[in-house]
Amino acid sequence: MNQSFNVQGMTCGHCEKAVIAAVRQLDPAAEVQIDRSQNRVEVRTELPRDAVANAIREEGYTVAA
Repeated sequence: MNQSFNVQGMTCGHCEKAVIAAVRQLDPAAEVQIDRSQNRVEVRTELPRDAVANAIREEGYTVAA
């Protein structure tokens, strides 16, 4: 299932890699695409939305509802 998140605080490539790694730690098969200019993270996974959002938050980023 495709999930879209508005993520604040991603300012560089390292931030993108940290978010991707956090999601893939939960689901190694997840497809993650990031549009930093739009603060958008698109994730294709079967994981619950809350689990993905919490993984991103644990990396120190704000996930808007």
